[in-house]
Amino acid sequence: MIAINLPTTEEIIRKLKVGDEVLLSGMMVTARDRAHKYMIEERPDDIRDMLKDTMIYHCGPVMKQHDNGEWEVVAAGPTTSIREEIYQADVIEEYQVRGVIGKGGMREKTLAGLKKTGAVYLHAIGGLSQVLAKCVKRTVGVHKLEEFGVPEAFWQYEVVDFPAVVTMDSHGESLHEKISAEANKRKLEIFSEM
Repeated sequence: MIAINLPTTEEIIRKLKVGDEVLLSGMMVTARDRAHKYMIEERPDDIRDMLKDTMIYHCGPVMKQHDNGEWEVVAAGPTTSIREEIYQADVIEEYQVRGVIGKGGMREKTLAGLKKTGAVYLHAIGGLSQVLAKCVKRTVGVHKLEEFGVPEAFWQYEVVDFPAVVTMDSHGESLHEKISAEANKRKLEIFSEM
């Protein structure tokens, strides 16, 4: 496992390769559909410092607010990333993001954006939302809660040893593309044997 402290640098991220297992510690930010649309259409300046050199987590968390006003993360599993394909490369470049965490992978536009800017796509394990929530040590802040609602807001978390696997790197490699190509090849072999 490779320990990565967030925020990080382009130099550190460019050393990562597809298949590397990482443990993330530091600040990360959740962002889903409304947040990505907002980042591209509005280009807000007030979130730039929050996103610079850190990771965006495709996650719609389940949150609980305590009487003292503090927020607790109840569940924080990854959501499907492909919905952000139209925005992701532009978001990464515009806000100097060093990585994206989600599930299912992304496509060519995002892969090109990762290569251009020195970022990675990390696959988090689906179905472990409560386990991953335990990696969140505290909620640092929330942005656009009133406008977007709990699952779509920007949640800024301090995490410790958040596990993920590099499945798209800054060298143009994609484990998702490789597996898809291998599966298609095998499918054709099976059909030809019938």
